[in-house]
Amino acid sequence: MTKKSPTFQNILRLTACTFLILTGCSEPAIQKLEGAAQGTTYHISYWSESPLDDDAIKAGVEAEFASIDQQLSNYRPDSIIEIFNNTEHTESQDVGSEIVYLVKTAQSVYQASHACYDLTIKPLFDLWGFSGETPTVPDEASIASALKQVGMDKVEIVDDSHLRKKQADLKLDLSSISQGYSVERISVVLAQQGVSHYLVEIGGELKTNGHKPGGEPWRIALERPLPEERILHKVLMMPKGAPAAVMTSGSYRHYFDADGQRYSHTLDARTGRPITHHLVSVTVFHSDPTIADAWSTALQCLGQQDGMAAANAQNIAAFFIEQQGQALIESRSEPMNRLYPALMPEL
Repeated sequence: MTKKSPTFQNILRLTACTFLILTGCSEPAIQKLEGAAQGTTYHISYWSESPLDDDAIKAGVEAEFASIDQQLSNYRPDSIIEIFNNTEHTESQDVGSEIVYLVKTAQSVYQASHACYDLTIKPLFDLWGFSGETPTVPDEASIASALKQVGMDKVEIVDDSHLRKKQADLKLDLSSISQGYSVERISVVLAQQGVSHYLVEIGGELKTNGHKPGGEPWRIALERPLPEERILHKVLMMPKGAPAAVMTSGSYRHYFDADGQRYSHTLDARTGRPITHHLVSVTVFHSDPTIADAWSTALQCLGQQDGMAAANAQNIAAFFIEQQGQALIESRSEPMNRLYPALMPEL
């Protein structure tokens, strides 16, 4: 091997120095924001090749969370959605374009899931006690009565900002779609501030764009879907060339036991009862977090067999995990294998 001349080494040093000056003299650092919102926690990681105003980004994120809460929260009586729920008449109501968009998105998933997914399920959710601290098994008459209030066909989209109840006591619960929507809204805030590389996570639901400063992809973990365990099951290598959202629904964390039987918090809007199949987790991958959030709930409701058929028919990339005894059985939809072939390498 020939030793480089001092002149060539100086040229290399000058070139390296020039590169560092042009790129800020060092590799950009990942900035982090975290806090509490929407009854859970959020974590945001971001960076950019260009200078950023971190204070403005933080203020923008906090303002956006406050705006979303005022619009969509089912836990504050002055939110737009709760005013709609508590106004019992069948006249048109102004709810804003955001809620109309969510209802329109949910209606398409409702139809494609054969009414298993339904935003009007709130009376059933309350009846089973999943809105409070003490879930209980209701009697048949109470379930039948609550089912009379359920059905996405009972709400009409009047225009881009108005909804109308066809049944005055209809109520909407946006929790199965609003977290994904919130992830998208926060992502938009980052983009508006010039951020093109980020990971936004709210309550385990997330979206990534770009990559880490060194060119490595964002990596996230899927938890093993068993109630007694909190260990790593899969590592996801997120695509670097396009935005991607990951939304997971499962029956392994939120449930209650009564008289020797386990009841999942995932309710089938068609029966008014918790699901009874063996699908314990479904993860949906999509460029739009709102769509991914709704579909993860819908597929969890449908179960592996019907869910797989729906995912393939609707071009939804989905990863299913069923529990059979002590074994966890994995399966993937056709769009999952086609669109994200390298997303989930084996551990």
